[in-house]
Amino acid sequence: MRVQLSINGEKHEADVEPRLLLVHLIRDVLRLTGTHIGCDTTHCGACTVLLEGRPVKSCTMFAVQANGKSLMTVEGLEQDGKLHPLQEGFMAEHGLQCGYCTPGMLMTGYAFLGKHPTPTEDEIRVAISGNLCRCTGYVNIVKAVQHAAATLREGAAR
Repeated sequence: MRVQLSINGEKHEADVEPRLLLVHLIRDVLRLTGTHIGCDTTHCGACTVLLEGRPVKSCTMFAVQANGKSLMTVEGLEQDGKLHPLQEGFMAEHGLQCGYCTPGMLMTGYAFLGKHPTPTEDEIRVAISGNLCRCTGYVNIVKAVQHAAATLREGAAR
């Protein structure tokens, strides 16, 4: 089947098997390898991307289901060589160790902050609860999201 979609603002077309998972289209066909494959069962969230602005786990969605739609992957966070405040927050607050969950955490956090500019710690924890991290204990990930929220608010106030 032929699929056409926009990823990070760029149009893409590919011929795919109907059973090809979205994560494999993104990584193997289109070579956007920032999206990670973790569990293949939607439990870990490493494969989270935004579909029409909504976080989805791309390991259990078929590529053909994204036909005609807009996606954002972790590669889309950086704009004009400048890191997104969420990426900066992960660096500043040591929100990653091995980094495997990071793309999914970033995409989930990005979508969350778009709707919740002044989140509480509990709200952040609930928002990222579908993403597993085996290294950090989540404390610094929560701090990283708080850091990004503050930076985004400062930018909006200017």
